[in-house]
Amino acid sequence: MTASAPVHAIDPPAAPARVRPFAKTQAATPAWKRRLLGRPLAPSRQEYHAVVGALSEGDREMDALVAWMYDYGLGEARALFEQALNNGLDSLEAPPEPLRRFFAGVEQAPAWLDPALLEQGARFIHGTGRAAHFVLRDLALMGGYLLSGFNQSLVMTGALSKGTARRVAETGQWWIDCTEPGGLTRFGPGFRSSLHVRLVHALVRRNLAARSEWNSDTWGLPLSQIDMAATYLGFSVVMLGGLRMLGIPISGGESRAVMHLWSYACWLMGVDSRWLRFSEREGMVLLHHTLMTQSRPDWTSRELGQALAEEPMARHYRVLRSVRRRYARHVHLSVTRYFIGREKMGQLGLSQRVLPWYPLAGLVPRLIGYGVPRFVPGLRGWQQRRGRRAQLATLASMFGDQERGLTKGDG
Repeated sequence: MTASAPVHAIDPPAAPARVRPFAKTQAATPAWKRRLLGRPLAPSRQEYHAVVGALSEGDREMDALVAWMYDYGLGEARALFEQALNNGLDSLEAPPEPLRRFFAGVEQAPAWLDPALLEQGARFIHGTGRAAHFVLRDLALMGGYLLSGFNQSLVMTGALSKGTARRVAETGQWWIDCTEPGGLTRFGPGFRSSLHVRLVHALVRRNLAARSEWNSDTWGLPLSQIDMAATYLGFSVVMLGGLRMLGIPISGGESRAVMHLWSYACWLMGVDSRWLRFSEREGMVLLHHTLMTQSRPDWTSRELGQALAEEPMARHYRVLRSVRRRYARHVHLSVTRYFIGREKMGQLGLSQRVLPWYPLAGLVPRLIGYGVPRFVPGLRGWQQRRGRRAQLATLASMFGDQERGLTKGDG
């Protein structure tokens, strides 16, 4: 870490316009929250400069590989990448050196990796059933649209015109892949899906950065390190907090396991090690620091929020389709209202008359239903199997008869 900047230097010279000035990030932390976190939420000057600087940093290793792909011939190079990803480098007769170097890096597990914690985290997530889906969709994703700095890359890559339902389903498929038993082992579905999406992100980053519509002075680099880190903290820190709000108890060991699982998934996705957080408290602090780089809700927040609100109307239920679609829409709006409140519903272009009936009605049953299995032998495994079936059924309703693949991205 570099030395602190002089006292008079508040903003780094190249700070994108979306970033809050340093002075506005220094609000006092409530005493109870400071005791909980063991430190103030406000960033130090060094932390501030590090976060702001990372808005101009991409994924160094994958960006370099994509540059080689364009020189080599994108179609052929991408086919070599997919073969190496799915079958190993040994399946290639003479793998090019850039490809060999990249896979040597990702196949060398970091020293901190604990496979037992990965499995523990996956089992816990299985047991959360549809509750995890509600948190990730109605808090992490919908709430994320309030941060308009995130939205630019979504809008410019056609998130509105290409179909919200398919995009949400593809994200759900990646999430399922990462949380499968053994999903993050070398040839597991989560490992392969994460590197596939990592490549797509690098292609999108290169494409957007070259477009005249992309204003780097305002937004920084597309899909920057900080934007990626904030996104994946949604799968760990935001999910854990949201589950507690729904009445689901979480032990310290379960929290550590979930943080570990998503730290490794983030590492595979190209997030630099310095942005990984292995405790929920540290993750909460970093998430707060990333939020200071975000601009206020704007038209993109409303457009994306309204599109996500309508996503259930495209689901592929096999029976009572019309009724179940409308019911799912009302349920998700109710959960969003519970998580983000009335005012933010309006900022997303959603009805402020919606009441949080669904999560409130199930609060006590969830507390009992998720708490009792901790003390009854045999129930925990049953709960995890039942929860996973519910998660898979939700994903199936999103894809229907469509091919369950991930986006190929823009080349």
